[in-house]
Amino acid sequence: MERRRLGRTEWQVPVVGLGTWQTFDVAASAERGARDVVDTVWDGGTRLFDSSPMYGRAEGVLGRALGGRREGALVATKIWTSSMAAARTQFEAQLEFFGGRVDLEQVHNLVAWPEHLEWLEAERAAARIGWLGATHYATSAFGELERVMRTGRIDAIQVPYNPLEREVERRILPLAAELDLGVIAMRPLGGGSLTRRLGAIELLKWTLADDRVHVAIPATSSAAHARMNTEAGAPPWPSPQQRQRLVDLARR
Repeated sequence: MERRRLGRTEWQVPVVGLGTWQTFDVAASAERGARDVVDTVWDGGTRLFDSSPMYGRAEGVLGRALGGRREGALVATKIWTSSMAAARTQFEAQLEFFGGRVDLEQVHNLVAWPEHLEWLEAERAAARIGWLGATHYATSAFGELERVMRTGRIDAIQVPYNPLEREVERRILPLAAELDLGVIAMRPLGGGSLTRRLGAIELLKWTLADDRVHVAIPATSSAAHARMNTEAGAPPWPSPQQRQRLVDLARR
């Protein structure tokens, strides 16, 4: 699997990671499936895993699925609350789940980001956090995301990018490249909806053909689908003409 430098973090990340939204919020009796997915993507070269308190039980399930591989993994998770007390509780739980450290702590959907960055920077200085990031899924929030990016206080962003969600091409991706920020692409499969028209490998390669994107994080509860996703992480990448053809097919 190809590796790319995740902006100024200097991490060399395999280009296909694993998201956990909806798929890892499972009861203890169903955790075996999550472990199978992690085993599969790990064998395929994946090393970056993304989660959030918003995803219910997903953080704990991910931590247990990683098991003894935690040292070799890059864990990206999030703070998702406007309450400073609740944020501290979320962070302490993450330290328990992920061996005392979060590699990339992101402010989820920019909720209370000025307040959160204050204490997160202190945690980064204390080495309980490696790097800081910010996320948002809505184009209406991209103006605010730009403001956060320009502060110089974050190291990475996470935004949606697929053949039908391309607003980031206009200003977000160029700014990230200018500022040398890491870029994580969420929803590369359109939340699964695009796979009814296009193959998962085609969609992931479409996203990764833009070298301003460093890692895409499809989520799945299927080990078979997980294996397919990791297969998308090696070149060749589609040409501009091939990418436009996939956009046309996705719009039908």
